[in-house]
Amino acid sequence: MSKLKHLPADADVKSIVAAIEQDGAVILDNVISEEFIAALREETDPYMDQTVNGEDPFAGFKTTRTGGLMVRSSKCRDLIEHETVLNPCREFLAPFCERVQLHLTQIIRIRPGETAQTIHRDKWAWGKHLSHLEPQFNTIWAITDFTNENGATQVVPGSTKWPDDKEIKPEQITQAEMKAGSVLIYSGSVFHGGGANNSDKDRIGINITYALGWLRQEENQYLTCPPELAKDLSRSLQELAGYAMGQYALGYFTPPGDPGESPETVPPQYALGARKELSTMGNNGDLDALERALKT
Repeated sequence: MSKLKHLPADADVKSIVAAIEQDGAVILDNVISEEFIAALREETDPYMDQTVNGEDPFAGFKTTRTGGLMVRSSKCRDLIEHETVLNPCREFLAPFCERVQLHLTQIIRIRPGETAQTIHRDKWAWGKHLSHLEPQFNTIWAITDFTNENGATQVVPGSTKWPDDKEIKPEQITQAEMKAGSVLIYSGSVFHGGGANNSDKDRIGINITYALGWLRQEENQYLTCPPELAKDLSRSLQELAGYAMGQYALGYFTPPGDPGESPETVPPQYALGARKELSTMGNNGDLDALERALKT
């Protein structure tokens, strides 16, 4: 059984990306502090405590999943924008897109007595249509310790290139054991799943994932974070949520209204009140990138 590589919190981007490309996953140790976790839990525990268990074996009958974290928690917003993961995310997905976007935010609480989740690939959210590329960059932030006993995430190192119907043997599976404050980073192609919780305490992790900017998001950020809420976020969070052109001519809209009341074609930022220096279908850099891609 191969073990996952552990890197320090200040590991450089190339080392992180290289580990993910080799094994499909890597752990960065001690990225956030106990004080940060305490403040985060003060913001999010009230929502988590009101979340009911899942209703099917995959979601987990003793597992809760609490979403909408970008609008519910300032500390979760800090995690979404954390350069320790966002910089390697952009590097890892750069071959397949011009911009990355937020795909999912979710507190996953595995309660005592939960069984192991079915081993799967996260990119199956789009069916089996993306076998030729890597669409995702995923994180699970350990809010409690992750141990073999309490349901640390199961990972199959080196499985990113395996066929979808590959039979996974128990001896090929390892678990992402890590201390609270650490983060597991993994690709959308690696086989993995939640572990069984055989302890007497909850295992809590925050799942924040990113995807290519031209794909449909798993958690619909436009409904989770509509314009009236998104307008108060930082520009970078707005763009990650999807309030930006995915690339040239991808994502513009026509504002509703009477004839001549508004421009005919505007980018998503228009919905947040932006009016200055907005191009209708993307900027010159977007167009240049598209033209380069079409020539390859």
